[in-house]
Amino acid sequence: MKVVAIGGSSAPHSYNLMLLNYMKKHFPDLEMSVTSARGLPLFNEDQKLPASLQKLTDEINAADAVIIACPEYNHSVTSTLKSVIEWLSASVHPLHHKPVMLVGASTHVQGGARSQIHVRDILLSPGIQAVVFSGEEFFLGNCRQAFDDDGNLKDSGTVKFLEQCVDEFSHFATVVNRAAKEAAE
Repeated sequence: MKVVAIGGSSAPHSYNLMLLNYMKKHFPDLEMSVTSARGLPLFNEDQKLPASLQKLTDEINAADAVIIACPEYNHSVTSTLKSVIEWLSASVHPLHHKPVMLVGASTHVQGGARSQIHVRDILLSPGIQAVVFSGEEFFLGNCRQAFDDDGNLKDSGTVKFLEQCVDEFSHFATVVNRAAKEAAE
């Protein structure tokens, strides 16, 4: 399965990007490309879609699924991630009916749960209409202690739960994509 993963932080050191890079390494069957929202231009409805966002749109269109790592600031989604989603729903709509999994890493105990709730609501809105996976949400709390020096998750229970979440999401994405293909025929 081909997956585009988007890290939603503008921070130079992002635990959410670390999580996505770990997932890319740990799940080679996903054929995951990882991109960061850092450095992408802020949304401006009067501006033509920038080349960097057109590239991301093309990658999402060619992918089977999307994974978004949701950092949390002030109990909500980051402006950087919100801006990327706005670009992807203004003149282009690559997330329309695309299976999306949300993950999150946070230095606090809740692991970005509030941010994921807000991003889920945004992705379900008219103009986006992503097919957001729910049930096996992955929240990585206290992430400063979660990774070793090589960027690997240290706790075997956390790794096992992440494997379960990704396995369930893979099945979900397969079903969603099959249904979309049958509807198009």
